[in-house]
Amino acid sequence: MKKWGILILCLVAVTSILAACGQNKENGNKEAQGSTEGAKKTLTLGLSADFPPYEFHIKNESGADEIVGFDVEIAKEIAKDLGAELVIKDMNFDSLLNELSTGRIDLVISGLSPDPTRAKQIDMSQIYYNAEQAVVTLTDNKDKYATMESLEGAKIGVQKSSIQEDIAKEITGAKITSLTKINDIIMQLTSGRVDAAIIEGPVAKSFVKNVEGIVITDANPVTEDEGYVVGVKKGNTEMLDQVNATLDRLIKDGSIDKFVAEASALAEK
Repeated sequence: MKKWGILILCLVAVTSILAACGQNKENGNKEAQGSTEGAKKTLTLGLSADFPPYEFHIKNESGADEIVGFDVEIAKEIAKDLGAELVIKDMNFDSLLNELSTGRIDLVISGLSPDPTRAKQIDMSQIYYNAEQAVVTLTDNKDKYATMESLEGAKIGVQKSSIQEDIAKEITGAKITSLTKINDIIMQLTSGRVDAAIIEGPVAKSFVKNVEGIVITDANPVTEDEGYVVGVKKGNTEMLDQVNATLDRLIKDGSIDKFVAEASALAEK
């Protein structure tokens, strides 16, 4: 009987310990869930920060690297309306749509034009800004490349997977150099590896003011896709509706024009 009594007592003790462990585990899980629920949601923006005044790097007042630009200001407003914290991912322009389609980023705001090919891969907002295209060359060659016809057979630098690349492909005999970064295109131009570059208007103006020896010519690249849009993942209608609502507000109250002016002034520094 003593053996059975001792065995029963041991079983009771083990059961109590297991029950206590289970309760502690459950309480721990509840605490973890509570901390997760209290966390603020994030909105991840994908862009290529070599496109002033849309998006570019600066050293802020603390001496730290910061990505700024009027696309960034638009993203901040979208995040604010969503009650989310904005997270920025800087990447190559030609990888943005794939990152968006796979869900690694939530938005693309990076001088994105609404061409039909992109519309098959992602959903796009209304146009929030209209811009012209420009041809940039060395100062001594301004008159030489004053028309689009004069670019026939020339070596032309463009950003990879951009609307400017599409424009260059329509130029007879053009020898196209497609690079991921605008800075690299400008280096190709100043070193004589390309004769001219096709760049979005405000971006071209920013580089011309900051890089000696280059100029915008009188050539006028024409494209049907002059405006810029926000890209969201295909089928994410809730996000698209929110983006359009924010853009409506920013366009109507003049904020877009204000953001452009402020970012352009900052880029000129």
